Amino acid sequence: MSSPEFSAGEAPAEKVTEVTGTGIPVRGNDIDTDQIIPARFMKVVTFDGLGQFSFFDQRFDDDDNEKDHPFNEEQYQGANVLVVNANFGCGSSREHAPQALMRWGIDAVVGESFAEIFAGNCLALGIPTVTADQEEIEALQDYVEANPDAEVDIDVAAETITYGDTVVDATVHDAQRKALVEGVWDTTALMGANESAVRETARSLPYVPAEHIPEDEA
Repeated sequence: MSSPEFSAGEAPAEKVTEVTGTGIPVRGNDIDTDQIIPARFMKVVTFDGLGQFSFFDQRFDDDDNEKDHPFNEEQYQGANVLVVNANFGCGSSREHAPQALMRWGIDAVVGESFAEIFAGNCLALGIPTVTADQEEIEALQDYVEANPDAEVDIDVAAETITYGDTVVDATVHDAQRKALVEGVWDTTALMGANESAVRETARSLPYVPAEHIPEDEA
């Protein structure tokens, strides 16, 4: 089913064209989903409350004493733009990783590169994963560390990152950018906005019993 065209304000999900807020730098390549959310915290019925366990084993030792980690530092509390390095979100495909970050308060992730499935799971939550060159990302991390209260602006549509007097040419995957900017990233909402097309497709599938397909509303 192809995505329909929606006029302004009529998209089934919120249009994510820009994200602005303070940054939080988490340095290191190949940070996998088990580091983002350890497996023992995935035994939940819903994702509610998952945010407090983000990077748990990097933040606490075996006796629950705090370790040196940006998510523990006071100056980054309330930050919503996560700035990472290369191959972030690699490892298992657990959707709990972006769910935990979102519930911590992260609205966008900027980095050198992302694992494909992680980026897809972020898109399903309306979280942009924006990439830039290594030097530009490291400069942004340095800036955020020196200026934790300064705003970082991510223009998803224009593919730029702006902080201080610096404007960085960034990249948002074409399909992701289109889905976010047009407000069609939420597949459940998209299907709900196209009920007739969904019913038509269901009726064409030989393995879907007719009695399982709701009638069109009058």
